[in-house]
Amino acid sequence: MVATAPRMRRSVQAPSSVVMVRPHHFCSNPQTRADNAFQRSDDGLSADDVRRAAYAEVTEAAAVLESHGVTTHVFDDEREDRPDAVFPNNWFSTHSGGHVALYPMEVVNRRRERRSDIIDMLKQRYRVQDVIDYSGLEADGLSLEGTGAMVLDHVDRVAYVARSRRADPIALERFCTHFNFEPMVFDAVDENGTPIYHTNVLMCIGTEFAMVGVDHVADRRRRAEVIDRLQESGRDIIALSHRQIAEFAGNAIELQGDSARLLALSSRAHASLTSDQRAIIERSCRLLPLQVPTIELAGGSVRCMLAGVHLTPR
Repeated sequence: MVATAPRMRRSVQAPSSVVMVRPHHFCSNPQTRADNAFQRSDDGLSADDVRRAAYAEVTEAAAVLESHGVTTHVFDDEREDRPDAVFPNNWFSTHSGGHVALYPMEVVNRRRERRSDIIDMLKQRYRVQDVIDYSGLEADGLSLEGTGAMVLDHVDRVAYVARSRRADPIALERFCTHFNFEPMVFDAVDENGTPIYHTNVLMCIGTEFAMVGVDHVADRRRRAEVIDRLQESGRDIIALSHRQIAEFAGNAIELQGDSARLLALSSRAHASLTSDQRAIIERSCRLLPLQVPTIELAGGSVRCMLAGVHLTPR
């Protein structure tokens, strides 16, 4: 199969700007290991080696994105008590019309990641009408970890959510009511029967395709409903295997570059794709692999590292 040149058509699904956080004290978060089966050991590296490598990976990834026309707002994090600060998409999201959401986090040390300076930057550089703060739900033991817990279809206004303790149904209902999304909730497990901790390791929704670990959706009827819902908008469905999900192939994000839409994903994820899958993607996107092996030790990959900015610049 021969891929054609990506079509240049701007899409509400693909932001042209992102926020990244460059950590100075990165490590695999001990408080999230209980339900994140994607976390791995540091392979014998020293703590200093891990920190330096993570810092360099974020620096290089931001430079690559900028070189392809994606506006990249990089914030440094020098605190030692925020091991997952590199994953800002979990604590805030932005939406067309000037709306920002702040989310309640499941794990205590992740609640420290919320930063007023990032929100202030968004207000200064983009048109922000309101900020809806759900973080008070933490006091009631409720969490909804942003676009980790939810994979949002900004075109058809659907929020796809794998059930987990990081996606409370009460918080989800409030978000969907405020932001006009239809919730589509399902159970998802890996090949060992372990529940998927975040939906965004399972699926990626682009403008013209969706990459989905279909076999991870436990109930066959619900699986068919998820696929049908995605296909209603004319998207091609790229079924990802258990192995590909384990390689973070589902943890990708479509972005708008200066000359084409891009699919940002890790080099590890890119290597796991088949030639046919790449050809489908390349009909509408340019594949953009990024080297983030150290970051992936923490159980997240490129999608988790990028908080898309769906706001209008000032």
